[in-house]
Amino acid sequence: MPQTDTDDRREIAPARLPDAYAHCAALIREHDQDRYIATLYAPEGSRPPLFALYAFSHEIARVRAMVSEPLPGEVRLQWWRDLLEGQPAGEAQSHPVAAALLDTIRRFRLPVAPLTALIDARIFDLYDDPMPSLRDLEGYAGETSSALIRLACIVLAGGRDPGGATACGHAGVAYALAGLMRAFPWHAAEGQVYLPADILSRNGVTRDDIVRGRGGPGVLYTLKELREIARKHLKHLASLTETIPPALRPAFLPVALVEPYLRRMEGRGYDPYRTIVTLPAWRRQWVLWRAARRT
Repeated sequence: MPQTDTDDRREIAPARLPDAYAHCAALIREHDQDRYIATLYAPEGSRPPLFALYAFSHEIARVRAMVSEPLPGEVRLQWWRDLLEGQPAGEAQSHPVAAALLDTIRRFRLPVAPLTALIDARIFDLYDDPMPSLRDLEGYAGETSSALIRLACIVLAGGRDPGGATACGHAGVAYALAGLMRAFPWHAAEGQVYLPADILSRNGVTRDDIVRGRGGPGVLYTLKELREIARKHLKHLASLTETIPPALRPAFLPVALVEPYLRRMEGRGYDPYRTIVTLPAWRRQWVLWRAARRT
């Protein structure tokens, strides 16, 4: 990933930055426990920029929930895109996530292209079109989840590109697939369908079936296929574990939760429309602690 040049327009008033980073940490602590706990295993100096990256991702992911129609959502996404592509930093000082993100980009020479690609991928969220194919779904996961892991690795490497794009790719896709399956009840209620249309069609299911809650066995078969695909990515990641330097492992730690989440979906009484797939706080912490001990 190419590095960006430092741009004076990205300078943020230093006095405001501690509050901006603290806001990002609080945001992730409240809304993304997986990444929050995993980040606590990173060196203390790396935690604020990691929280800034994750807070940015959270802000982009929640745009749909903040608007009633796609167009205002696109306007919000364009604001972020303009900011990343050089809008004066004064525009960001009233937005703590933006301020912390721009400072992180400057300090660690992060490439902007993956961040704008993440924004572009999230345009899909604003509409009710079904995900066209498995290939499209994996591409979406790569531009969102995998890119975030890749950027986190650069932060953990002190601003260097440490390589490992293939491992980041598999890790991000596995984590994103698990997350989308966990979010199935909410997405279905909102008319969003992330299950690939090609797999749904093979299993005799349409988008209308899903949003009306009548997918039947075809939805279960599709989710089973996606679990198998997520596990294939986990298997590929496992084969690359030795290539991941220990210093980068905190970026990958949330992926340790994928298999426990998948097993929950295979438990007795699982109903994709009603079952909230989660883990008790103690178990989430134990899984991440155990994974961190292996690094």
